[in-house]
Amino acid sequence: MNWQKANPTTVLAHIADEVRTFYDQRPYPPPVKDLDGYGPRWEDPNRRRAEFHLFWPERPYQEHLDILVAGCGTAQAAKHALRHPAARVTGIDVSSTSIRHTEDLKRKYDLTNLEIHQLAVERTHELEQSFDKIVCTGVLHHLPDPGAGLSALRDVLKPDGAMHLMVYATYGRTGIYMLQKYCRLLGIGQSDREIIDLAHTLMAIPPNHPLAPLLAEVPDFRTKAGLADALIHPQDRAYTVPQLFNLIHRAGLTFGRWLRQSPYLPQCGSLAKSPHGKRLPQLSPEEQYAAVELFRGTMVRHNVIVYRNDRPAIGPSIVFDDEHWLNYVPIRLPESILVQEGLPPGAVAVLINRNHTDKDLVLPIDEGQKQLFEGIDGKGGIAEILDNMPGRVRSQDYPGARTFFEQLWWYDQVVFDTYNR
Repeated sequence: MNWQKANPTTVLAHIADEVRTFYDQRPYPPPVKDLDGYGPRWEDPNRRRAEFHLFWPERPYQEHLDILVAGCGTAQAAKHALRHPAARVTGIDVSSTSIRHTEDLKRKYDLTNLEIHQLAVERTHELEQSFDKIVCTGVLHHLPDPGAGLSALRDVLKPDGAMHLMVYATYGRTGIYMLQKYCRLLGIGQSDREIIDLAHTLMAIPPNHPLAPLLAEVPDFRTKAGLADALIHPQDRAYTVPQLFNLIHRAGLTFGRWLRQSPYLPQCGSLAKSPHGKRLPQLSPEEQYAAVELFRGTMVRHNVIVYRNDRPAIGPSIVFDDEHWLNYVPIRLPESILVQEGLPPGAVAVLINRNHTDKDLVLPIDEGQKQLFEGIDGKGGIAEILDNMPGRVRSQDYPGARTFFEQLWWYDQVVFDTYNR
């Protein structure tokens, strides 16, 4: 068939069939036999609260949620059902192979709170259900029409619901797209032999090739499924920050925050100390994010939290320009660690989010800030933490404390429960 002359609907259907066939033959992520080490990590109630208030700072914590994992792959829906036993989790995927592996995990762990359907993202309305939270990561960029898929998800999101999206980022994947073109030129197929030959060939790639850092750092390239998903996938696109915001707005959604926001903020890391550190904040927030993406140049994916554009008005969630911040309850993110070795001058420790890949996104702290950080228990508000500081007069500490807790938020060290502000 001459695809250049084919009906657009026929072309989209053909792409969808190719993607489904690809995942039936090469399920991704690679299937796992057990999740024994996964569930216990979520038994800590503060870990679950931190995740909840990342999406809903202003709402009281609750566990009875309706969650949709759209494009659940081989294990993602089972993981969500395991870590949220009080939630009702629905997983959908186009691949029968992925559904089968998820069903195996459901039986093994008796996940009675999990339903699984072989269903395309664009057909979520057929579930005849709405959801508090939708997780769609690594899916939209493989759809023949990502906008249609995202609009379909928006239609089943509850008015006050939240959605976690992950799509590929353009600039950090430059090397991947170069090798994708290379594979197409050579007609590299999906057989085990061809993928093994591709892996061996990549060992000869020049050390200064744009793909070389990813080969060394990204575990996906060490598996046949990951290598195939990255380099010989039949449908793959990426988004710059402006393109992502356009996708979100066109689907009737609005930006909430980046799942990890520090890499996008000009007030974080080395850029804040540069001559442009005071110039960048003059841009609109979207322009700031776009500029920082260009400056960093290595982002391979965007993780974003979005809401419906007709979401009930709740007012600003996290602001530090009035006194409400004193009532915020800070909750440490589980990826946050305090390091006391190899410190910069004047610091007694540095705070690091282990999910950050940029080396400059560390927060040096002094002894007083260290005491404040160690006073965070996930229960008391900032005012209470200040009251409990030894030998200090709370009112004298407000200016420095305000800046410090705002930095903790910028640097992805904490989230806030603002419900009782």
